[in-house]
Amino acid sequence: MTRFIHDKFAKDYLEELLKNYGEVKTSEKVSGEIKEIDVLFIPTQPQTVNLQTLGLLGRFAEFPMILEPFRNAASEDEICDCLLKLLEVRADMRREAKANKTKLSKAKIPKLWILTPTASVNRLSSFNINQRLGWLPGIYFLGGALRAAIVVIHQLPPTPETLWLRLLGRGRVQQQAIAELLDLPENHPYQKATLELVYNLQENLRINQDISKDDRELIMRLEPLYQRNREQAKEEGRLEGEQRLIMRLLNRLFGEIDASLAQQIRALSTEQLEALGEVLLDFSEVADLQAWLNQTQA
Repeated sequence: MTRFIHDKFAKDYLEELLKNYGEVKTSEKVSGEIKEIDVLFIPTQPQTVNLQTLGLLGRFAEFPMILEPFRNAASEDEICDCLLKLLEVRADMRREAKANKTKLSKAKIPKLWILTPTASVNRLSSFNINQRLGWLPGIYFLGGALRAAIVVIHQLPPTPETLWLRLLGRGRVQQQAIAELLDLPENHPYQKATLELVYNLQENLRINQDISKDDRELIMRLEPLYQRNREQAKEEGRLEGEQRLIMRLLNRLFGEIDASLAQQIRALSTEQLEALGEVLLDFSEVADLQAWLNQTQA
């Protein structure tokens, strides 16, 4: 059961990261037996958003790609199934190009990235893998004609470049990545959305009885962060509510408040907004409001 919880997290998470850069399809069906690609990504051309924000994942996303993330170490059969999906997609594209009497550009054929937390030396060598210059440790390419690679997440160096892939690891690797995610600036384009997905994962695991040791540890580490996040969300909601109420009252008293005063009001804390609410009916003109704000900010 928990495998499906982690599968859903991985698909939602990758879709959230990639949606600004192109077309993302999750659980995409392919021909033959009923099979589904976890994530199929087609980049926007020309690319208008900086892919470097996603580090190594952004480098993958420069070209059409298939992402197949595994919670547990991918077995030989599972890797073969991923390759079969890739070959079926390629065959479909060739048939379509032939029907349209066009030539299929190699650059349009998706690359397959199999994301597995760990992989034994024997498992990797059985696929005749090779490592390429200019690529990080942990990335193992299959023969060039296959356009496929196995990414061993726990072998990736713990750098900002690999953060977005290490979040799909497990145990200490995933926990360390979550800690790094929390340390990102709050204005980082993917921090807040990713944290929400991580907290949703924690909640889904918490209500499930049959979970692994790794998942129990993940729940324990995330619980205080989850509670803090909920309290922060409540406080932000309360603050926004107070701001809207104060602005409505002021607009009724004095007409539309100018932008500089509105900005000063938005900078007030919840407690300061409550104090303003208690005295604003005593104001007879906007100058009284300005004097109160000057005194509060002094």
